[in-house]
Parts: sequence; structure tokens; C-alpha cells
Amino acid sequence: MDTAGSPPTGVAPSREGVFSSSYALLSLALVALITVIAFEGMAVSTAMPDAARELDAVRSYGLAFSVMLTTQLLGIVLAGVWAERSGPLPSLYAGQLLFGAGCALCGSSSAFGLFLVGRGVAGLGAGLIIVAGYVVIGRAYPESLRPKVFSVISAAWVLPSLLGPPIAAWVTTTFSWRWVFWLVVAPVVVALIAVLARSGQIAAADEGVDASSRDHRQHVRAAWLGLLIAASAGALQWGTHELEFAWSTKTVVALVGAAGLAATAPLLLPSGTWVMRRGLPSVMVARFLLTCSFFGTITYIPLMLVNERGLSLGAAGAVLAVGSLGWSTGSWIQGRDRWAGRRDQLVSVGGALLTAGLVGVVAITHFGWNPYLIALALVACGTGMGLGTASLSVLSLTLTEAADHGSTSSSLQLSDVLGSVLGIAAAGAVFAALHTVAGQDVPVFVTMWLGLCVVSALVVPAGRRIRS
Repeated sequence: MDTAGSPPTGVAPSREGVFSSSYALLSLALVALITVIAFEGMAVSTAMPDAARELDAVRSYGLAFSVMLTTQLLGIVLAGVWAERSGPLPSLYAGQLLFGAGCALCGSSSAFGLFLVGRGVAGLGAGLIIVAGYVVIGRAYPESLRPKVFSVISAAWVLPSLLGPPIAAWVTTTFSWRWVFWLVVAPVVVALIAVLARSGQIAAADEGVDASSRDHRQHVRAAWLGLLIAASAGALQWGTHELEFAWSTKTVVALVGAAGLAATAPLLLPSGTWVMRRGLPSVMVARFLLTCSFFGTITYIPLMLVNERGLSLGAAGAVLAVGSLGWSTGSWIQGRDRWAGRRDQLVSVGGALLTAGLVGVVAITHFGWNPYLIALALVACGTGMGLGTASLSVLSLTLTEAADHGSTSSSLQLSDVLGSVLGIAAAGAVFAALHTVAGQDVPVFVTMWLGLCVVSALVVPAGRRIRS
């Protein structure tokens, strides 16, 4: 590529490290952003069983996660347009403000509907933040440093993953699940200060970058498509979150939402994505398959451990925390220089590891083995996700001109979140349709997760299609 592999004007040589003097504060600002989002995600997963019971929304449990992901879809598309037109800074600022406001609203909610509004606002902010962060990485760091940057960012999940669940469990049992959301607001303010401190360096990275290949008309079209895909995802989730095997208004809304996604998603992703065309399209479909299978499974693991095995919130959180170590390990492995030019192979290996881990989760649940063994299965899942997702992030920027990093990052995150939305929605639909009473849902969880194992196995051939 002409510009994707070249350092931006004024950027230090590639022999420097991620935390060398030229990049230290910028890297710390990015780590701060990811740490806040990671803590919120891990902490909320632990606190949600209690929140669902208090708000009388156990059957709608998955909706609390999928609504946030739905609005992330809109934020992701808008951020891609915004970054190409004005640089990443406006999206970063707006995203942090929305994310903090949404978390505060969740903590203050007295009804499940208001809680979902808060989750939606936070999701919109998260979508803006993530895409803008990818654009910063693509423009401010040379190509040789990007794998290490993504490795560091994945490592930023470790501390929140280890401390988030036990802290959330302690706060929930000692005070209330509401405080879990309120505690997120303070770190958001700290991250905002960190970004403000490096705003000059971020703005300087945009100098000399060519104009986007998309014109104003295409930007407007992308924004409207983003609104349509978010609305379609919302309709699908609303129609399936309390699914029953009978025709109803909700069933029709769900089908309309599914049709909207099928019509809109191909227009926002590279041509040939859904048929695994070689190169960038296979990057996108591999990311979709990874997140669909992983998050569709992990979202319901705390509920299974608490309701079916009688574990406390703290114990369920500890299982998730141990499993999260695998993600950081996989990302660290892909960041080694030895994998330069061979990261497509790591995607296939990651898919195989994820599938093996998910099969382990199914077996432990079905046969009633020690529930703490799920932590080991999640280590395998996390390692596969770390290898696959970080490698795909690097490949997406390498295969794209610098001027189009906004649209490519938007497409990658769209694939990421769309996979999460559909994975959680599918699992939620199965759970809502088959759920009877807590303590008798083992066959339901096994059915959900077996289907997601098949999805994860498709990552292996997708990875083999990336090299063009």
C-alpha cells in the first residue's frame, strides 16, 4: 500500500517502542480508554443477574447486553464517517461523554425500560470511542508498531478482567448493583483528561493524510445505513428477547429486523464478505464469527453458574476473571515479530482454540462436572480470541490505505458488534423460548452453546481465505 505502511509525517522511526518517548503518553491515553470500557463490560456481566432479578427482567436478561451492542452499531458507523471528515478527536470526546452519561443513567434506573435507555446511550458512546481509537492507531503509529499496540490494548483488559468481576460482586452484595455503574463514571473522567493531554499529537497525526475515497454523498449514505442497521438490530432483539413458539406482533417485528440486517449489512461491509472472498472480506467475516460465538456463550455463563450450579456472584465472577487471562496471552503471542506476514494463520488457530474451549463449556455443563473447570475452558476460548481478534485488527489496517482507515475500522467494528448482537440475540431467543424455572435449564444452555460451536468452527476456513 502507498500510505498504510508508512509512518505519518513527524512520527518517529519504527524501531521505537510503544512506550518510547514519542508514543508513551498517547499509548497511555489509549490504554486508559480501553481499560474503562473493559471494566464496565466485565463488571456489568457479574452484576447483571442481581440487576435482572430486582428489575423483574430475568427472561429479558440478554436484552440488557444486546441493546448496548445495537446502539454501538450506530456509533461505529457514525464514527467512521466522522473520523474521515474531521479526524478522530471529535468522536473520542463525544463518545466518552455519552459513555459516562449512559452508565450514570443505568445506576439511577428504577425500571427496566429506563435501564435499557442508559445501556443504549453508553453503547453509542462506546461505538464512537472504539472506531476513533483504531483510526488513531492507524495514523499515529508506523505499521511495524501496530501489532504491539494491539497487544498492549488487549493487555489493558487483564486488570479489569481480574478485578472487575470480584469488585462488582463485592459492591453488589455489600451495597447495590447500581454502584457498579456509578463507579465507572470517575474513570471516564480520567480517560477524558488523558485524551485532552495528547490532543495535539492526535491532531498532528492527521496532517498529510490524503482525503478519504468516499465523498460527501457516500458519507451521508453510510450514516443513514448506520441508523437503519441499528434499528433493524433493535427490532430483532425486541422481537426475540421473550420468544415463544407462536405467531405474534413481536415475531413479525423480529422477522422484519432480520430482513433489515440482511439487506443493510452487505452495504456497509466490503463486497464479498458473506462469501469469504479473499483478503479484506474474509477479515470481516472472521471477526463476525469470532464475536458471535464467543459473546453469545460468555454472556450466559454467569447466569448458568448462579442459577444451575448455585455459585455466588463472586465465584461466577472469578471464573470469568481467570478465563480472561487467555485473551491477553493470545494477543501477546500475535504481537511477536516472528508472526509478521503470517497473521492469517493465527486467525485459523484462534478459531480452532475457541471451538475447543466452547466444546469444553458444553461438556462441563451437560455432564455436571466441577463448574470451576469452565475457567480452564474459557482460557482456551480467550487465547483463541486474543490470537484472532488482534491479528484481524492488524490485518485490516495493513490491507487499507491510511485515508480509508476510518471506513475500514468502522467495517471491522461493525462486523465485531454485529456478531455480538446476533450471537446474544440468538442465544437469548433460545433461552427465552425454552426457559422454565431456574435450576432446570441445563438442556437449554447446552442447546444454545452447541449451535455457537458450529459458528466458531467456521473461523478456521475464513482465516485461510485472508491471504490474497
